[in-house]
Amino acid sequence: MTRPKQSVLILCTGNSARSQMAEGLLRAMAGDSVDVASAGTRPVGLNPNAIAAMAEIGIDISGHRSKSVEGFLGREFDFVITVCDRARESCPVFPGRARKFHHDFEDPAATPADGQLEAFRKVRDEILDWLATVFLPVLPEAPEAGAGS
Repeated sequence: MTRPKQSVLILCTGNSARSQMAEGLLRAMAGDSVDVASAGTRPVGLNPNAIAAMAEIGIDISGHRSKSVEGFLGREFDFVITVCDRARESCPVFPGRARKFHHDFEDPAATPADGQLEAFRKVRDEILDWLATVFLPVLPEAPEAGAGS
């Protein structure tokens, strides 16, 4: 008997970097066991450094687009993950029994331009580690962590 896909929404403020990278990582790590989306409380567009940092580990998020959390209101999720404190503070209530997870990852876009790509790599790796050690273990029949290996 196959379990239904778990639905996951990942929220950030701008939906430009942290939530986009987390969406790409989780999709790569959990495969067909999750239906994952990301959104922002104030979307600003996908950051090119997020695309570059993810491409370095073989994950293509170039087709992602920045979306508003308003487009997901009224939808039920199994899990809602906030990846910055501002998104957590303004996160709307979703129907159903969504389990909420939070970790405030540093905003790599706030780093001066000459060190930004390195900041994106650092945050990407922190998100990867957090997903593998904190989030994936709670998914029913969670796969082995392996993205970026």
